[in-house]
Amino acid sequence: MKPRWSWLLLPGSVTAGLLIWEALVRVNGFPAFILPSPERVWARFLDVLNNGTLTRHTLITLSEVLAGLALGLAVASALGYVIAKSRSLERVLTPYIVASQSIPIVAIAPLLVIWLGTGLRSKVLICALIVFFPILINTVVGVRSVEPDLRDLMRSLKATRWQTFLKLELPAALPILLGGLKVGATLSVIGAVVGEFVGADRGLGFLINFGRGQYDTALVFVAVATLVVIAMSLYGLVALLERLLLNWKR
Repeated sequence: MKPRWSWLLLPGSVTAGLLIWEALVRVNGFPAFILPSPERVWARFLDVLNNGTLTRHTLITLSEVLAGLALGLAVASALGYVIAKSRSLERVLTPYIVASQSIPIVAIAPLLVIWLGTGLRSKVLICALIVFFPILINTVVGVRSVEPDLRDLMRSLKATRWQTFLKLELPAALPILLGGLKVGATLSVIGAVVGEFVGADRGLGFLINFGRGQYDTALVFVAVATLVVIAMSLYGLVALLERLLLNWKR
């Protein structure tokens, strides 16, 4: 059983971090454009929250993240299942998939922005590309983790392909697939920001660029903290989904 005071660990560590941050600013006398104090960052947060700037840019980035994550999940899981069932297709596609992952996303993001424009489509595609690989690999591993004896049992019961998928392959692959989705959920935030860095006039990535150009470091801190909250929220939602869908394992 957990100690009664275990719930204090997270707020205690956050408080300690803020105190260390404040001490660094005070002891070293950093100007606000280099390292603003927590109080200044909080004041800037309230400012952009009250005038609607933070909400507007957060919703734009969140829409890009969710759309890209959904697209990447759909394509990667479908292709991963097909690859898991066909060794020939795996030998054909694996070199291209691995080669595509050797190219940094920051290198191809400008091309996607040129081809698709600075709107939503380029950001969604960048997010989908960055979450594609971990979900694909986890899907392949999950489907192939099914015990051969269980497959023989399904065949002996004359189960159809759909029944085998629904009753055997999907439950067996789900734990590993959700593990890949956790990674993809956090990476999708990076994809959206990279796309906004390259070319955008809205979103949290644009807000970071704007704050950097204006030496408004407090605004940069606010935008970065918001991105962290988005990533942690998505991770938490996937963890909750995992708990609900895999309740049978406990």
